[in-house]
Amino acid sequence: MSLATNSLDMAEGFYGAVLGWTFRPGRLGEEFRVAMAEGVPVAGIAEVTRTLGVPVAWTPFFAVDDADTVAARVRERVATVAVGPLALGDGRGALAADPDGATFGFWEGPVHASWDVAQGAPPARLELRTRDAFAAALFYGEVFEWAADAPGRCEVEYREGGVQIECAGHTVATLRGGAVEAAPDPHVRPRWHVSFSVDDVDDTVKAAVEAGGSVTDGPRDVPGGRTAGLRDRQGGLFTVAAR
Repeated sequence: MSLATNSLDMAEGFYGAVLGWTFRPGRLGEEFRVAMAEGVPVAGIAEVTRTLGVPVAWTPFFAVDDADTVAARVRERVATVAVGPLALGDGRGALAADPDGATFGFWEGPVHASWDVAQGAPPARLELRTRDAFAAALFYGEVFEWAADAPGRCEVEYREGGVQIECAGHTVATLRGGAVEAAPDPHVRPRWHVSFSVDDVDDTVKAAVEAGGSVTDGPRDVPGGRTAGLRDRQGGLFTVAAR
């Protein structure tokens, strides 16, 4: 997961107060930070929105073997590669949008062990809310070779009202239908939702408001537990859910 932000200082202050994160310099330069939870890297933060012209937003990044090959697959399926692939540090990254407009990224290069699902549960939950979950599963499955007959590939199955993507025994993403492309509310339009686990959702919501953020949804109880939608000080949307 990566947050594109206008101000590293503002982002560090907000997420440090709300999620208890600490930060260290990243290997990609002065405009990048790595967010740490209890000493474990959980997310990347980049002050790139002004230079690259992208909005403040949380974006999931998927590790790939060859960024150029993946970029070609995206374009072949009438989707968009908006930025890159660009050389960043010791890897290459790109930002893209799927056919319904949901933004995602992919990364060719080394990753932190805590972000490798083969080493344990992912640091955040991902959910794509899109127009047609099955069409999205076909798109992402072909782009990233999910469900391919090769070692280490993810498995795809329909369960609990959505398309579940599982890798190394962990559910790494859920794809759900029903989003409306023309909806004025960004929560309703197709997009990837990033959800971080917290001990107490209500306390986290209070901390977010006190830190200058706002509540977009909830807190409320859902089948998987208590959850809330939040907006950070610069407009970045994210979700928190009971651990």
